[in-house]
Amino acid sequence: QVQLVESGGGAVQAGGSLRLSCVASGRTSINVNVGWFRQTPGKEREFVGGIIFNSPYYGESVEGRFTISRDNAKSTVYLQVNNLKPEDTAVYYCAAGAYASREKSGYDHWGQGTQVTVLS
Repeated sequence: QVQLVESGGGAVQAGGSLRLSCVASGRTSINVNVGWFRQTPGKEREFVGGIIFNSPYYGESVEGRFTISRDNAKSTVYLQVNNLKPEDTAVYYCAAGAYASREKSGYDHWGQGTQVTVLS
């Protein structure tokens, strides 16, 4: 089993930045791919980006404001978001899977999510 815990969310003014963290524990060697998704009420969970080994990849709708990185020594994957916009308001989830995927079905383990609220 893999456990994932997100942190770093909160309320921030538009134009600001946040760095979300996803700490993995358990059988992390099995799941080398970690992805970030976000969801707002009434909408589908949207793929933001992922990282497999040390190679990040991003969703088609994601702008260059998002950067994913990892620190293997800390079993942590980061999502840096700059120039935040009100439409970035969502619950952000990290997830782990064995292969790179932009689909929810490609992930076996999920965190509980962290709320990001961007104030206009």
